[in-house]
Amino acid sequence: MKENLLTSLESLQTELQTVLKSVDDPQNLQETRVLFLGKKGKLTQILKGLGKLDPKDRPEVGAKANEIKQSLEEKLTEAEQRVQAQVYEKQIAQDTFDITLPGRPVTRGHIHPLTQIYDLTSSIFEKMGFQTHTGPEIEDDYHNFEALNIPVDHPARDLQDTFYLPGLKWLLRTHTSTVQIHVMEQNQPPIRMIAPGVVYRADSDVTHTPMFHQIEGLWIDEKTTFADLKGVLTLFIQQIFDEETQVRFRPSYFPFTEPSAELDISCVFCKSLKKDCVICKGTGWLEILGCGMVDPAVFKSVGYDAEKYTGFAFGIGLERLAMLKFGINDLRLFFENDHRFLSQF
Repeated sequence: MKENLLTSLESLQTELQTVLKSVDDPQNLQETRVLFLGKKGKLTQILKGLGKLDPKDRPEVGAKANEIKQSLEEKLTEAEQRVQAQVYEKQIAQDTFDITLPGRPVTRGHIHPLTQIYDLTSSIFEKMGFQTHTGPEIEDDYHNFEALNIPVDHPARDLQDTFYLPGLKWLLRTHTSTVQIHVMEQNQPPIRMIAPGVVYRADSDVTHTPMFHQIEGLWIDEKTTFADLKGVLTLFIQQIFDEETQVRFRPSYFPFTEPSAELDISCVFCKSLKKDCVICKGTGWLEILGCGMVDPAVFKSVGYDAEKYTGFAFGIGLERLAMLKFGINDLRLFFENDHRFLSQF
């Protein structure tokens, strides 16, 4: 009985070597491993005879079985390395490529057009001595409306225009003029500042989005006049577009400035030729921003002496500015993250 078991164990090595000669892929190799070393494999079947041996013969046969098992595992490992090398060689042979072909260029990212116009606008005003200030996007009713001379019954307070939070005391700011109030509360004139940032209004169409960007400016000092306002904004417009761009100021109304004006620029598309221009609708002019002299009521809310100080303020929509600067006809393109659109800038 002992001799038969020892002979069977020895024969396993020879048999495995013969089988491995025809194994050439990982699947066949795994099947061979199971055949010889699996739970129901040939080595397991031979070892079932250990229970019938004389107890004094079991140690010898057990030791031989461990030796044979280790030998089989080594041969299977060597075969696995050989098969894997063959697989790699086949892959290399199939995946040939021409090393003389030029490499693929690394694509470069693009700065978003709104970021470009934001950086350009901020740079122009900073060169004129304006400091940049930011503030919270969630504001209280006082800083967003009352301090800016917007009475309770003003249309801007309509719930369909403003995103109010529960309780109606807090809201998503509708303009960055709120930052101007915070700065004036904490500082005395002279003040020369811009307040860029995100604002929110309940609009959504081709020319409006619920969230958009503004840069609002404020200049307060002694003897500041409307002529200073005209000079700053004219220089700004000509820096954004070109020196041939004309500007005009039309009387308007804003609750926080008096007098107030809308600033128009000569059409940057038809160059004021007016013929068949769908942008300016044949008028030769494009509305671009609102401005005016700060209302004394605003000075009163922050404790400034309206007899001593005067100032002007203005507000610019960055999306509107970018559309005119880059010739974009749909506001929603800024927010769709379409690479075909963004890669043009």
